[in-house]
Amino acid sequence: MRTAIRIFSVVFALSSTTAALGESPTADATSAAKKLSAYDEQIKPLLAKMTLQEKIGQMTQPDQDSLQSETDIETFFVGSILSGGNSDPQDGNTLEAWTALYLRCQKQAMSTRLGIPLLYGVDAVHGHNNVIGAVIFPHNLGLGCTGDPELIREISEITAKEVRATGIEWTFAPCITVPQDERWGRTYEGYSEDPKIASELGEAAVFGLQGPRLSDDPQRVLGCAKHFLGDGGTRPGTGHADGLLDQGDMQGDEEMVRRMHLFPYYAAVDAGVGTIMPSYSSWNGKKMSGHKYLMTDVLKGELGFEGFLISDYNAIDQVTPDYKEAIEQSINAGMDMVMVPSNYANFTKFLEELVNEGRVPMSRIDDAVTRILRVKCAMGLLDDDYSPEADPALQEAFGSAAHRDVARRAVQKSLVLLKDNGKAFPIAKGATKICVAGKCADDIGNQCGGWTIDWQGKSGEVTTGGTTIVEAIRSTAADAADVTFSEDGKDAADADVAIVVIGEKPYAEFMGDSAELVLDPEDVATIKNVTASGTPMVVVLVSGRPLIINDTLDAADAFIAAWLPGTEGQGVADVLFGDYKPTGKLSITWPSSVDQIPLNSTKQDDSCLFPIGFGL
Repeated sequence: MRTAIRIFSVVFALSSTTAALGESPTADATSAAKKLSAYDEQIKPLLAKMTLQEKIGQMTQPDQDSLQSETDIETFFVGSILSGGNSDPQDGNTLEAWTALYLRCQKQAMSTRLGIPLLYGVDAVHGHNNVIGAVIFPHNLGLGCTGDPELIREISEITAKEVRATGIEWTFAPCITVPQDERWGRTYEGYSEDPKIASELGEAAVFGLQGPRLSDDPQRVLGCAKHFLGDGGTRPGTGHADGLLDQGDMQGDEEMVRRMHLFPYYAAVDAGVGTIMPSYSSWNGKKMSGHKYLMTDVLKGELGFEGFLISDYNAIDQVTPDYKEAIEQSINAGMDMVMVPSNYANFTKFLEELVNEGRVPMSRIDDAVTRILRVKCAMGLLDDDYSPEADPALQEAFGSAAHRDVARRAVQKSLVLLKDNGKAFPIAKGATKICVAGKCADDIGNQCGGWTIDWQGKSGEVTTGGTTIVEAIRSTAADAADVTFSEDGKDAADADVAIVVIGEKPYAEFMGDSAELVLDPEDVATIKNVTASGTPMVVVLVSGRPLIINDTLDAADAFIAAWLPGTEGQGVADVLFGDYKPTGKLSITWPSSVDQIPLNSTKQDDSCLFPIGFGL
């Protein structure tokens, strides 16, 4: 039996709380994931009928955009399909096009000899963010500042409904990374640098996506905790050739790994998460995708995870330069399903050879396929009366006002007030002239950040619907107010107040790593223009992480960290005008200089600009 570790401090007391072997950070938890083994008797007859090729097919996940033909799903007995960040239906990026694509793929899978339905996976990481018209919620770092597990559960429920509106039943979320260095371009994908916050909110996200336990609920989806293990703890200079930290090496002893990075996985497994994605990154030089001790001994053994492991996009290629050998090492280490976007023919060929050569035991293949079929069985995909479909009621609610209201509330609660000298904030409802400035004020693409329609995101109109911040300000200000927009801030001189919305342009992994974390020159110039006008100024920062803002903070009368709020800019205006008093608290330490990084709750001191937990 596991022992619960109870940690209730505002800042996680890492120096005094160590997850010992087999200990769990959650109390009174009963693992729904462990109940998956109850399906084994039900799936044994199916497993016994399967040929080696059919078993390997279940372990194979191509990208739909890289299929030579959709008939390859039937030819290779494919058990799963994904759409990567830029993998949209060829006939459009609409709700209808996604639904049609899903149904076509499922039809091919069910045309095989055994008719086993496939699992279709997408990165719905802040809403069903691949699809035009979906509600886009704040990215996880902003949600971490809400400190509200119930809100995260509700967001995840809505995300599940919008994903299932397209028929799709699997999202590669939640990300329960524990980012320790904000120079990492995936910082915004984690809820917090504090393992306790990441654990609590990750658990809530799993419950929201899957329900109380993995089941055939048509309004829920299969979740995927990622990236196992330590993707947020990599060292500078060890990562991808194009990056500083991404896909890098986590260096440290096992005590640190368990205390910091393994911690949230106890809660995710106890919450019943059905799948887990190993990381691109390494631990002391060994790639996670080939790490038998962590994947099999720790995760499947000690934590009792009974779902299946799905590799990241082409991740096993990095285990060793020889592809066949990489397959051997990864499968033997415990990888159950492999994301092979375009190389699926070689993968299936080589894995079959490896089994026939005795280099991958048949017992390992059967274990992997059993785990995959357990999940499919739990989700009702193996029921005799299973029929793939998309619920018209869910399609009717897709992108609805009710869903957007929850996203608006999430924005309200995620904003953190970092400075207020009482001169400009909240914006007076009687203000007759308001100047809005900055490149992020009228840019819904910047608001949403990466993983929005495109993998890297993009500035400008991304056709998701929603409200930009300047549009929200105009609708909230008094009817008689004159709200002007001057991107460079040069028209602020005669205004009662200026609202300057600055920040980062969209990015995701690879491209997101930054050695400097400085504001763009155009942001600095805009702040200088408004400062020179003498107009009281409220600065709103749109970003996926803390930036070095010392001079801008000094110039501002009030300063708000808005993170990446998503499509519902009205939530920002609600806070600006005092309709919602700010409640957000930093879930990450804010450095005063890049030289301090990594600076986090494990070595907090007075030299940081703002400590974790700060918020006026």
